[in-house]
Amino acid sequence: METKAQKFDVLILGAGPAGLACALQLAESQLNVALIEKSQFPRDKICGDALSWDVYNQLSKLSEGLEKSFLEKATALSTKGLHVIAEDDGRFFIPFRYKGAVKEMHICKRYDFDNLLYEEVKKKGNVKIIENFKAKKVEADSNGVKVMSGDEIVEGKIVLGADGAHSIVTKQLMKYKMEREHYSAGLRVYYENIEPLDEHASMEFYILDDLLPGYFWIFPLPNNTANVGLGVLSSIVTERKLNLREILQRAIDKNPLLAERFKNAKAVETIKGHGLPLGSKKREISGERFLLLGDAASLIDPLSGEGIGNAIRSGRVAGKHVMECFENNNFSASFNQAYDKEVYRLMWKELKFSRWVQMFFSRPWLMKFAIRKIGNNKLIRRLLTDSYDTKDKSQVFWSPRFLWNFIFK
Repeated sequence: METKAQKFDVLILGAGPAGLACALQLAESQLNVALIEKSQFPRDKICGDALSWDVYNQLSKLSEGLEKSFLEKATALSTKGLHVIAEDDGRFFIPFRYKGAVKEMHICKRYDFDNLLYEEVKKKGNVKIIENFKAKKVEADSNGVKVMSGDEIVEGKIVLGADGAHSIVTKQLMKYKMEREHYSAGLRVYYENIEPLDEHASMEFYILDDLLPGYFWIFPLPNNTANVGLGVLSSIVTERKLNLREILQRAIDKNPLLAERFKNAKAVETIKGHGLPLGSKKREISGERFLLLGDAASLIDPLSGEGIGNAIRSGRVAGKHVMECFENNNFSASFNQAYDKEVYRLMWKELKFSRWVQMFFSRPWLMKFAIRKIGNNKLIRRLLTDSYDTKDKSQVFWSPRFLWNFIFK
């Protein structure tokens, strides 16, 4: 029996922030769009759940009123700063300051954040959402693209791989191999009743000796819950044969900085692992009849591990580029290079700088030295706070004032 395929103009594989943003970008076009998701909404996504200001910026550019809608509807906790704490008592607090004033950031479960965007996409008449479709095979040639799951086939003229760290589009069409020095391993577990969560509802980063140069985090959430986890380069995990689950549990149970705070806490899920493909090198992120978006394109910040803002940005850029593909009836690899160039024009300077800082702090003694130095120097902390106002953060960190205080004060 011949299988009948569903046919569209554009196939978006993956309904995370990148895929949802791309669908919203294409919503005003005349194109017939399929948004294909392996799960069913609302659904969980393993993540640190922290939202940078860039996320709000991207939401406002994506759709009028979307940022306001998020702030009104999302189950999120506002946070006014971050604490960095080391085992040798080095510590500092950095308030979040934007355009000269304290501005809150938010921590929101991906279960809620992604669902907010999903509900916006559902309103769009030219986008069909196909859920519970577990793609097994992707094909692209001069005639078009196919995405297959058993007997189900979806066809289109171009496919956008927004299907995350383990993207089937990336694996089958770009044939990337994982490079551990450009990949991070992470764990996450939700807890309730951690004591105390401070008055700033701060994001907390802990520099633990047996995890260096990685870090342990506690990000507070509504209803006295928190996202607890850790992250470290995959190359370090392999080189030192780290058991990250053991390190996480040992920190919670026995570390003097944490054990007392967790004595009455309760995990509300099992520990979950995830991979973070880092934007620490330039890659080809397109080819004939396909583009890679978000985590599938390895656009996660190498230093912070934050990827939602860049995912939404890549979705916006991809949506605009796809419309140009149809206007020019050109889906070739050479034409799609314009997408690569625009993505890296917007993102590479910051990704490159984050990679440099990541490599600088890959030496544990240097990371601990920096934490003590920052903790003891108010001017350095002020300059770090001011860096939130600056898109090109290298301007702050390479300034004579910062370097003089960091080295000599």
